Amino acid sequence: MNIRILFALFFIGFFSSLAQTKVSGYVFDEDNQPVSFANVIFKGSTQGTITDENGKFYLESSDTWSELKVSFIGYETIVVPLTKKVNYDLKFILKEQASQLDQVLIVTGKQPKKDNPAIDLLRKIWEHKRTNGLKQFNQYKYDKYEKVEFDINTIDSALINSKLFKGMEFVFSEVDTSNVTGKTYLPIFINEAVSKVYGDNILNKEKDVLEGNKNSGFSDNQIVIDFVNDLYSEFNVYDNYLKFFDKSFVSPLSRTGINTYNYVLSDSTYIDNKWCYNIIYYPRRKNELTFKGDFWVADTTYAIKEINLQASKSANINWVKDIYIEQEFEVLNDSLFLVKRDYMMSDFALRKKEKSRGVYGKRTTLYNNYEFDKPLDKKFYEQEVYNYDKDVYDRDEEFWNENRLESLNKDEKGVYKMLDTLKTVKKFKQLYNLGSILASGYIEFNELPLDYGPIFSTFGFNEVEGTRLRTGGRTYFGKNDLWRLEGFLAYGFKDDKFKYGISGKWLLDKKSRLIISGGNRRDVEQIGASLTTSTDVLGRSLASSSVVGTGANDKLTSINLTSFAVELEPVRNLIFRLGANYRTLESASPTFSLDYNTPTGVESQIKQYETTLSLSYFPKRKMTGFGVERREANDNFARLFAQVSRGDKSIFNSDFNYTKVQMSYVQPWLIGGLGRLTTTIEAGKTFGEVPLGLLSVIPGNQSYFSIYNTFSQLDYYEFVSDTYTSVNFEHNFNGLFFSRVPFLRKFNLREIVGIRGVWGDLSDENFALSRTANPNSIPLVAPNKKVYYEYSFGVGNIFKIFRLDFNFRGNYLENPNARKFGVTGTFGFHF
Repeated sequence: MNIRILFALFFIGFFSSLAQTKVSGYVFDEDNQPVSFANVIFKGSTQGTITDENGKFYLESSDTWSELKVSFIGYETIVVPLTKKVNYDLKFILKEQASQLDQVLIVTGKQPKKDNPAIDLLRKIWEHKRTNGLKQFNQYKYDKYEKVEFDINTIDSALINSKLFKGMEFVFSEVDTSNVTGKTYLPIFINEAVSKVYGDNILNKEKDVLEGNKNSGFSDNQIVIDFVNDLYSEFNVYDNYLKFFDKSFVSPLSRTGINTYNYVLSDSTYIDNKWCYNIIYYPRRKNELTFKGDFWVADTTYAIKEINLQASKSANINWVKDIYIEQEFEVLNDSLFLVKRDYMMSDFALRKKEKSRGVYGKRTTLYNNYEFDKPLDKKFYEQEVYNYDKDVYDRDEEFWNENRLESLNKDEKGVYKMLDTLKTVKKFKQLYNLGSILASGYIEFNELPLDYGPIFSTFGFNEVEGTRLRTGGRTYFGKNDLWRLEGFLAYGFKDDKFKYGISGKWLLDKKSRLIISGGNRRDVEQIGASLTTSTDVLGRSLASSSVVGTGANDKLTSINLTSFAVELEPVRNLIFRLGANYRTLESASPTFSLDYNTPTGVESQIKQYETTLSLSYFPKRKMTGFGVERREANDNFARLFAQVSRGDKSIFNSDFNYTKVQMSYVQPWLIGGLGRLTTTIEAGKTFGEVPLGLLSVIPGNQSYFSIYNTFSQLDYYEFVSDTYTSVNFEHNFNGLFFSRVPFLRKFNLREIVGIRGVWGDLSDENFALSRTANPNSIPLVAPNKKVYYEYSFGVGNIFKIFRLDFNFRGNYLENPNARKFGVTGTFGFHF
């Protein structure tokens, strides 16, 4: 996942204070060593925090408190008077003293697993482990209020007075201080949403009906909202693993938690007339995906009343300095608990140093007005593909005053006005446009309205074209355009030829997403870069342009493709597509042949009409927007694709009759603390006689880039087939093993292993069809003796952005010029 939200870093602000009591400082022992995970609490309250690995803490309350209590098992508890409302950089010294709790001696550092009262309570929690309280009922309904906010943090006078903010000084009037970290921050984006949620556990259906939405900030607000919601997915603290940032953190309530966390029984008190125990937990080892924090558990029901989770700073996660989560429950009885409030905050930053600047991403969700066992008709839950009501986005202030479950503070209210003013500032527009170009790859010309790009495709190189220059553009009135035109013009300096492409698509019906599309492209391309055929008329594989590689990239094809298609999405995420295309194919290089035999001699050009019918299904996919082009809001869903293609000689004087059947299935799997596994299965068969240009080429990779679903140790056209089955398994352990090696731990490296294999066959008829006397004909070999396989070992997260793969060829080593070993790499931004 990339870190596109970091473009907000050009807003920085000044400090102002609203809370009544603020305290920050450090806790040390008598040897001046920091006391990690000490309990710091306003005396007489349940409002508190724990110190970090360096003994540092920050605590804030909207109430006024006169005393602070600092404690940790094994040390004497101290109570410190607070003489002012704001007390920063305090230093506390704890004296070591053995203490007893229920006759069990507790010491600091690693806590015992046996005879530990905290772990005894944890086992009681497991015995009374709860599923979500909503599962206790046949049907349910509740009101939900969600607030997403982004803030620039860590302000200093140097930035306030810098030239970057000249002319935008007014934004600093909205600065506040975080009650979690104590850092100053400037709100730059806020989105509010009110909805009613209906669910039926018998039908296994849920529907979220949006009733109001209000936002401020940037024009593509929904991208930011989707980004936050995908990172902060729904979770159940009773699960063994909690998913954040596409990674699985060990829950402190997990049955494996005893081996992962230290637990300390710290306090007990009444909360909402229920006697509760407070347990502090912190990780046993560094660099693992763990939390620190505390939770309150009721003494008879053993239900969690409150829980705080803060990711340990040493956790193997990029671009995130802090993760803080609060969850409150309403415990009604022994079998029913309901989530009352969720609060999640992350500090996104390029570096994890304490004073580095970053962006807070916050999401607050409140739940209210629960109703149960009121059945609704099944048709109510049938989700429409198109669901956009303009009135929802234009609610008046009276609506928001009535439906907000939590009032906005002064700074949040000021965001709306501040950003309206900011949008009129010329310098802000320039900075925003720069961020937009880097994020989308297009330069916007709003007056036309056209976008130029994608700019990252401007330069290319291959053996046929030499240096390739490309220019292109698209129509763009807004992200929800109902139609769009796109085109490009390219020139190769070596072959001295122009190439072009143009395409268009039109959304005719929003409800069923009925789309018609068509286009034409004349280009030079590497055929066979993937087994499953692309449906994008302008799509051009990465293999078509590579500056350096393991061998000559001369097996390129000149293609002239014209296509037309009708697409329909009658059920959410189920897409039917009927297409027709006509193409001509011929070799683009004198050292590569697509010749085939005919009754009258040898032909070099293929002319072919083809009809295609495809089905795509993406379960649990979430989409953003309602125009002809939409964006995926998540990536943790399966992708299923099936297609039947029929070539017909009787149409447009085509050359061949055939039927091709293809399917693919891609599935990501989060496997708890073991990381993420991605599996791909592909299969296909061509019925009928076809030449090399229409066969299924096993995708090789002669570049030095790691390209998923290709075979790194195969050359282009080393294997061809008319029948194939391919599998690919790639597993990222997210540093599970490297984090346990002391001298590697600090680098936060990640282990990746992969294995891929393919079996294919080629009929005698198709072999004979493409076997000509041309000396540049390639040997037609299929991996039919045994399954061809490769395996790889990779090291990811090198300098946070680079991955290196060491690839090994498993067999067919007797093939001419077979590459036994190779190294590939790739760049990317991942959490």
